[in-house]
Amino acid sequence: MIPQSQPAPASEPERGLAPSTASVIIRIFIYAFFCWFGMLLLAPLFYVAADTLITFVAATFGAAAIANTLCLRIYERRSLAEVGFGWNSASARHLLTGAGASAAVAALIVVLPVLLGLATWTRSAEQPSGWGTVAYTFVLLLFGVVAEELMFRGYGFQIMVRRFGAFATLLPMGVLFAAAHSSNMNVSWIALVNTFLWGVALGWSVLCSGDLWLAIGIHAGWNMALPLLGANLSGFAMRVTGIELQWKLSPLWSGGSYGPEGGLLSLAALLLLLAGLYKAPLVPQRLALLTPEPVQERSPS
Repeated sequence: MIPQSQPAPASEPERGLAPSTASVIIRIFIYAFFCWFGMLLLAPLFYVAADTLITFVAATFGAAAIANTLCLRIYERRSLAEVGFGWNSASARHLLTGAGASAAVAALIVVLPVLLGLATWTRSAEQPSGWGTVAYTFVLLLFGVVAEELMFRGYGFQIMVRRFGAFATLLPMGVLFAAAHSSNMNVSWIALVNTFLWGVALGWSVLCSGDLWLAIGIHAGWNMALPLLGANLSGFAMRVTGIELQWKLSPLWSGGSYGPEGGLLSLAALLLLLAGLYKAPLVPQRLALLTPEPVQERSPS
């Protein structure tokens, strides 16, 4: 044991001790400030050389990476990988499982209505520019997904779970996730409710898998499948394949111009996804911030 007269060096973080409520609240505010200030600082830099979508994705990614890196280093003495980016066979399984499952339910709520005559595919007025455009769009979407998962399910989310528990964290973070999409084009109250529910589900997936890879896979599979099938994504029309989905259903079901996420079909897809993931053979990993290492005891000298 460490003698009372010989405290542990200040450079060694007390990884076995959970921070107090006041400390967590302060850290969350500082984390949020880093995210906000990072976007405020980076957005004008990217806007000079890129369009609005690239600027938003790049600024969000940069701000999330900076905020997580700084907070992890300052408060935990940890690296960015320890927020859930560690890579191994389980990580690969989670990424592919999430992407495959979400792409499958996205395809289901688009293809099935087409087969039933409730929607049709038409040639888009925006001509496709080839596989290069498709690859470019998918890379952009992937960076956007990683940025959002890092920002909303990274350091701030995980220290809240550690201090306040899962239920008290999933709901407010779901609200913040929905609020971040509240300025999207053609947004509706149903779209915001669905986004809140997806935010809760993505947070739940992080806790179940013990990494960010399952959430990244779910988010990426959904975001890539909808544009590929000609559907709008969160209010954005990305006609990367030259086809456009025209709905015959009311916006209550289809989501209208916002895309499926603005309708009840998205809720059905989410329920199917959760049912499938509940049975999926996940390999739970260890999130460092939720299961901290015990403080090493020392023998008296």
